[in-house]
Amino acid sequence: MLSCSGSNGAASQAAREALGELCRTYWRPIFAYVCLRGHSPEDAEDLTQDFFAALLDGSLLERADPDRGRFRSLLLRALGNFLNDKRDRRLTRKRGGKVKFVSWDDWIAETPSQLSIPEQALESWSPEQLFDLRWAATVVERGLRRLREECERKGRLRLFETLSPYLATDRSDVSYASLSALLGITEAGVKRQLHNLRRRYRWLIRAEVAETLEDPRDVKYEIRHLCSILTAQSQL
Repeated sequence: MLSCSGSNGAASQAAREALGELCRTYWRPIFAYVCLRGHSPEDAEDLTQDFFAALLDGSLLERADPDRGRFRSLLLRALGNFLNDKRDRRLTRKRGGKVKFVSWDDWIAETPSQLSIPEQALESWSPEQLFDLRWAATVVERGLRRLREECERKGRLRLFETLSPYLATDRSDVSYASLSALLGITEAGVKRQLHNLRRRYRWLIRAEVAETLEDPRDVKYEIRHLCSILTAQSQL
């Protein structure tokens, strides 16, 4: 688990920078959760940025759970505490100084979401469940984006764009003959390339999840939870 506390100045600064990067990565589920707690989009923008500033300033994560935990769960508890404080004390704070984020418009442009949440989920799921759903979608989208960037660097962008729709598809639903004709390689070649992309995609997903955990042994449990959330919404 990332921590900004401690006496080692260099280590503390490195941890703060890493935490800031995670905040930039997972701003979407945080912003959506704030909206679901009854705040307007405009107020939610301010509160989301204020929350990030509070995280980087000090002990908000420690207040959330003295025993620490997975970053996703810990962040949600810290966010709940933060919003309760805002509500109870009507606290306002001036942003800026040493804490600097990219503009809100840049965030939206850099991290477009491909997730379409069913109306039934919006009506029946709790804000906490929807937070986890958007978190899971962010993990998947970042893994896919990293895979695309890797393929592009290797001059294999066309291969990625052709095969990426089938990364999470059952083998029985894949027409290897059609893909073979489209790519100009043998069916065996298509199967091999798709297998390699799927394996690399799974590795990148694990890497994304591992960045939010203190104990590597928790990775498989976190992935299992996120997959269950995505599966549940896809069945609605």
